Amino acid sequence: MRLDLSSHITLERVPRKYYRPENDFEEYNLARFEKLPVAIYEESKKAAKKVAGDIVAEMLLKQQKGEMFVLGISGGASPMPVYEELVRQYQEKNISFRNLVIFNTYEFYPVLDFSFSNLQMLKDVFLNQIDINPEHIFSPDATIEKDLIAENCEAFEQDLKKNGGLDYLLLGLGSKGNVGFNMPGSGLHSQTRLVMLDGDSRKDIARNFGSLDKVPVSAITMGLSDMMDAKKIALVAWSEQKAGSIRDIVEGTVTDLVPGSILQTHPETKVYVDLAAASELTRISRPWLVTNCEWTSKLIRRAIVWLCGVVDKPILKLTNKDYNDNGLSELITLYGSAYNVNIKIFNDLQHTITGWPGGKPDADDTYRPERAKPYPKRVIIFSPHPDDDVISMGGTFQRLVNQGHEVHVAYQTSGNIAVGDEEVIRYISVLNSMRKKFTPGNTDLLEKYEKIRHYLLHEKTKEDIDTPDILFIKGRIRREEARSADRYVGLSEDNVHFLDLPFYETGKVKKSPISEKDATIVKDFIETIKPHQIYVAGDLADPHGTHKVCLDAILGAVDMLKEEEWFNDCRIWMYRGAWMEWEIDHIEMAVPLSPEELRQKRNAILKHQSQMESAPFLGDDERLFWQRSEERNRATADMYWKLGLASYEAIEAFVEYIPVQ
Repeated sequence: MRLDLSSHITLERVPRKYYRPENDFEEYNLARFEKLPVAIYEESKKAAKKVAGDIVAEMLLKQQKGEMFVLGISGGASPMPVYEELVRQYQEKNISFRNLVIFNTYEFYPVLDFSFSNLQMLKDVFLNQIDINPEHIFSPDATIEKDLIAENCEAFEQDLKKNGGLDYLLLGLGSKGNVGFNMPGSGLHSQTRLVMLDGDSRKDIARNFGSLDKVPVSAITMGLSDMMDAKKIALVAWSEQKAGSIRDIVEGTVTDLVPGSILQTHPETKVYVDLAAASELTRISRPWLVTNCEWTSKLIRRAIVWLCGVVDKPILKLTNKDYNDNGLSELITLYGSAYNVNIKIFNDLQHTITGWPGGKPDADDTYRPERAKPYPKRVIIFSPHPDDDVISMGGTFQRLVNQGHEVHVAYQTSGNIAVGDEEVIRYISVLNSMRKKFTPGNTDLLEKYEKIRHYLLHEKTKEDIDTPDILFIKGRIRREEARSADRYVGLSEDNVHFLDLPFYETGKVKKSPISEKDATIVKDFIETIKPHQIYVAGDLADPHGTHKVCLDAILGAVDMLKEEEWFNDCRIWMYRGAWMEWEIDHIEMAVPLSPEELRQKRNAILKHQSQMESAPFLGDDERLFWQRSEERNRATADMYWKLGLASYEAIEAFVEYIPVQ
């Protein structure tokens, strides 16, 4: 069973020649804007295997000489695949790490519970699973007294010098272009020191601690000067979240506003990224500026949308001069004139717009994104959390119901960890009031109420996880909020389904890996409906990774079902919205919303009261989910208007997924 098919979504959109050139000449052309060597891989596992292989090769070379190999490592999500590959090589290839010396590049401070320290995380995923000598592990001390911090930093520096400095440094990448916790403004000659963590940095690591209030306010980090003394450096980054930072580090200028940009001055640094993280590099996002292109309809659309932004004109006002002055003369050669290209792309974008997401019955569907028949259609809307459906496609959801389709919603996870304790106290207090009114003699329920309330108010600490009873209540709060939103949309309760995929039900922020069991549950559900349309969350920027796992479960199920005869009449549409939006050059169906429809969508989102101000995991974006959604939908509509198309209040956008063969 294939459970990693979401990685192919980016792969299908980028021709191989842009990231795997055939020869050195083409490589130099493609990379002309890149000031650091960049290796782009189809997926993170392949890149991690290459980095891990290089580390092992360097270490074994030292081992043969009877020398120690000094490796600097980082926490965070990006280096994790490298650590997994190193452990695999230790276990399967019988490689010894006896000559390995480790320097942890940063540690949170203060850490009252060592299980939440960066070093403990590194031990759990890597160091405790290999044969390294524990005495060869060096890290800033997260438990020292405040007046000893400077001495601790100096001792760390001395240990580094005694071991001859770093032979190899493995770095992840933060959301602000930071390496370690060298945040914007860090001195380029900085050494190991205590730094205060800003709000964004603390939010970035909140997933490791369960909630923001548990995150330490500071960290001890290796300085940029220490890092630059390493003989070799590998910077790894995955996912679209890192694309902007990778562009700034690789193609921007060296500036303390982007601390990672200092790597441009290191002679032995290489950047390893997957296609998603490389998506804003010129060779991927604007390949016409560096090479001859394979001009597909979508690439032409991307180029024209970019050109409209550069010259500040709508599509139909672009001239031959605009094309020639901005590196797009090749399109004039192919199509004969700017007018011909303009009309093609204008019509292309026009045909993405439809007020009938399920297809308009008895209409000519030649240029419509969805077919007219069958009508009505059986539709499944998959929602990773119990609110993603209305947040990301609430207007389209409403239209599908109003236009008479048989709509089913399937909530893939309970979302129980994203409910605050105060919500539980409020709900059980209401329940206890009902007990007093209707069943005053129910001592079992009274005992349960008092036990839960006392635990939440007086016993539970920041480090404690919820009890099974509390997780049940939190899950039911989210479930009933989802039912309330669905009733508002007009959906029958019989068409609301809760899958409770096993990977999610750990009670912790950290979830289990996806398994065949998750995909099989989705597959069995799809088979009960045999839909003509499936809507899935393609919003892979979810900082906690749940959306990606849920998408992989669906795509794994689709992979098993794609040969079924009934599936030939099923289309899969991917939505976004909670975290980011589809780029306009990839949009294949755009559903416009009127002001009234946008208000109705907001009202549906507001039914999820536990996810308003008190939601624990709002992410980096300070706005509430309904605000994010409305602003993104309005921005998409505004982009269509600026390109010269009709002006709408808002637009929800979708991209079709074609099953991988």
